[in-house]
Amino acid sequence: MSLRAVAVLALFAAVLVPASAAEAATTICNRYCDGRDAALAPSDRQPVSSTLYGRRFTVHVNDTDAMAWASVDNGKAGDEVWLDRSFDGGRTWVDSRIGAVVVAAGATSRRTAQFNVDNWAANGVGALRACGKAGDRPELTCTAWTRSTWNAWDRRTAAATALMMQYNLGTGLFGNDDWWTSANALTAIIDNSRRSGMGSYRYAIATTYDKQINARLGQFRNEYLDDTGWWALAWVAAYDATGDSRYLNTARAGADHMFAYWDTRCGGGVWWKTDRQVKNAIENSLYIQLNAALSARIPGDTVYRGRAVAGWTWFQSTGMLNGSNLVNDGISLSTCRNNGAVTWTYNQGVLINALVQLWGVTRDASLLTVARRIGDALVGSSYLSPGGILREPNESNTCSGDGVSFKGAAVRGLGVLNSAVGGAFDGYLRRNADSAYLNDRDSLDAYGSHWAGPRTATNHSCQHSAVDLLNAAP
Repeated sequence: MSLRAVAVLALFAAVLVPASAAEAATTICNRYCDGRDAALAPSDRQPVSSTLYGRRFTVHVNDTDAMAWASVDNGKAGDEVWLDRSFDGGRTWVDSRIGAVVVAAGATSRRTAQFNVDNWAANGVGALRACGKAGDRPELTCTAWTRSTWNAWDRRTAAATALMMQYNLGTGLFGNDDWWTSANALTAIIDNSRRSGMGSYRYAIATTYDKQINARLGQFRNEYLDDTGWWALAWVAAYDATGDSRYLNTARAGADHMFAYWDTRCGGGVWWKTDRQVKNAIENSLYIQLNAALSARIPGDTVYRGRAVAGWTWFQSTGMLNGSNLVNDGISLSTCRNNGAVTWTYNQGVLINALVQLWGVTRDASLLTVARRIGDALVGSSYLSPGGILREPNESNTCSGDGVSFKGAAVRGLGVLNSAVGGAFDGYLRRNADSAYLNDRDSLDAYGSHWAGPRTATNHSCQHSAVDLLNAAP
């Protein structure tokens, strides 16, 4: 079923459903089963409503039991109200017109029974909305989608829950089974679990691993070396969260795959792709970060540490870290020097993260000094942080394309540096988190691409970037 506009009129004839046929969807039982009397609800929060011909349609949320019901008020006999339930953030819904009831003769209001927001047994992360119509007219209205505060008790956990609405349990990937951005989304969920203490979505770690371990070249490797780096770092985070050695082994396989595409062209560096046509900043920053992270977790290691050190030595020689302490996108193979291309936000954040990780295994203070300079340049740049709010060059209005993931990696790295230098970037991170929360968030705590506003529609890439921001903010 295609998504209908929220809280506006849909000018088409409604199919009348008698109250006796109210619930056609599969019954969900969590603490209580669907269909529980609304009079038994111990709490009643009313986050969203809509009006039509003077009627008011409202979602009532029972946060105590993670259930909700719908009501119509100021109505007339024959008016209808019901709930729709979605398990993908309102993009589609199978559970339609659940609990539908009709206002009785002589009455002006009616409410449905309570229905569960989520499906705990099936890891279904849900949302509900109220819809209805006047008894004598065909037009419909629906509220915005909303949910309970279960697994969403603050803005950090609420954003993670909204991200999990875009997780495909069948494939273990996010969005439209997107590849490298799913690695970033999974990393954000794992980091959120560590930061918030909410372990409800840790099932995604094993689900993703088991369903995708044999995809592409196996072990989360493919022809793009930056993709391989993102996934390997996700499995480092998974190892930290679970202690399961298979995740660390897969991260090592990714690092070794990247090393196979390090050669002497331009003095070193990892190719962006296995066709060996381009050397960019991103895969080389990921290479440094990954190898340093592995060295920190493998007792007695010298191999991965050596690769990380060599990676940073080569990176410095290219001049990709420019005189403004910002990272350009790659090198020219004809000069083996900085190509002067765009300074994407993630190139700053990933190199920052890499340097902090390398400092962790070498204790070379100069690494932290350089990371701090890049961080200061990022937050002080009128180009990347206009008005003090991070903005991607040519930032999308539609939450589409690769670029809407970049800011997540940027603030993830800045957050790691912030912890290492005693909260020096607290103000910047808090300001960005506050701005995004106030200006770029909908009723499901789903975020768009503009943290300064105006709000845009979301996708998993925009959402994981917001989760990364809230994870990093104090």
